[in-house]
Amino acid sequence: MLTDSQAQSPQLDPKLAFLMAGLVILIMGVTMISFGWVPHLSLILALCFLLLMGLMRGLNFSHMQSEMAAGVMSGIGAIYLFFFIGLMVSALMMSGAIPTLMYFGFELISPRFYYISAFVLTSIIGIALGSSLTTVATLGVAFIGMSNAFDANVAIAAGAVVSGAFFGDKMSPLSDTGTIASSVVGIDLFEHIRNMVYTTVPAWVISVLLFWMLSGQTHSGNLYQVKVLQQQLIDSGLIHGYAVLPFVVLVLLALYRVNAIYTIICTIITAIIVTYIHSTPSIEQLGSYFFAGYAPADNLELGEVGGMLSRGGIQSMFFTQTIVILALSLGGLLKTLGILPALLSGMRDKLTTAGQAIFAAAMSALSINVLIGEQYLSILLSGTAFRPTFERLHLHPKNLSRTVEDAGTVINPLVPWSVCGVFISQALGVPVLEYLPYAFFCYLSLLLTIIFGFTGVTISRLDEEETKS
Repeated sequence: MLTDSQAQSPQLDPKLAFLMAGLVILIMGVTMISFGWVPHLSLILALCFLLLMGLMRGLNFSHMQSEMAAGVMSGIGAIYLFFFIGLMVSALMMSGAIPTLMYFGFELISPRFYYISAFVLTSIIGIALGSSLTTVATLGVAFIGMSNAFDANVAIAAGAVVSGAFFGDKMSPLSDTGTIASSVVGIDLFEHIRNMVYTTVPAWVISVLLFWMLSGQTHSGNLYQVKVLQQQLIDSGLIHGYAVLPFVVLVLLALYRVNAIYTIICTIITAIIVTYIHSTPSIEQLGSYFFAGYAPADNLELGEVGGMLSRGGIQSMFFTQTIVILALSLGGLLKTLGILPALLSGMRDKLTTAGQAIFAAAMSALSINVLIGEQYLSILLSGTAFRPTFERLHLHPKNLSRTVEDAGTVINPLVPWSVCGVFISQALGVPVLEYLPYAFFCYLSLLLTIIFGFTGVTISRLDEEETKS
């Protein structure tokens, strides 16, 4: 056996590395898709497989464990940031910031431009909630229900809902996927969001135009369901014009490039002050909200809105945090066993331009989505694998974080057997293959990130000082 000081990443033949990586993907794919396991169990099984392979190749456990820990440390920023995001979601809920934004957002629904209304409103609510699946399961279900009243095509409406929800998820500072993507490549969350604007805004505008072209197929209908939702929001006692102040603080500090955690802390403080203007929760209640998430009072009959408002808390972040820890550990183990270096060395001679590197990273994220159906892993594994390649080509890491979001986060709902695909099809009652042609924003994001990569448009490079550091 090798000592810790002697232990180095063993040199692997690229073909053997490809085989071992394929076995890891097979283990996770079969257990998650065929057996319905949660990703955590599949990741642990894959870790056990790799640990066994490491022992067979002569690596001792303590060295492999230290490399797994090093993998976790590379993304420790995300793990810390998730605690603050959970706190901020609770604060924005109890202050009325998110409910007020939702209330005024409902005013945008137009019977004449129904699909555009669905897309724009789910985009706004998606940013406010920071969760695509929550947006789909609440507002999305309402839009599908209203489709009959407007004589709308349910598949197009579902495509609009999915497009808007994932735009919001991608661009929201409350989103877990955005936090993972930025942290795994080592950049600030708001720097990542600002850079995504270059692909996301054009994709959003083109999607609006496409939904506008389809809008003539709908007819006027009543907005009774919308009025019910608005009344439920009013009944919550959280709708106040001044309640949007925390969002103003959040946006302003982000524009001034203030560190994400400092920005979130200031937003939480502002939200707490706003909360005490219209209510007086006890210190015990605040502690409960911040840990378990905000929940409206039991005596309020809020229907669907009650589910929308019951969000946040650091407890809600545990599921994602543990996935991140296990996936980063897997990345560290793949590296120390020589699997990732061998795979990348096989591509090193071929990946010589920004376009090729971005295309390869995008295809990696897309492939993991198709093979495993897990968006978190598509971001984590692709970001970890291609970070050295982007550094070698002097490409700023924000290019990589944007790429894995464009090819990872928004592609997952287009895969019928993926986590998001299964959830959305069941929640909306519309099969993935039916809404897929109309989820314009999702595949436009992927297309634009690849086009920009090959043309060099919006691609940032590291200067000499950053490269040396």
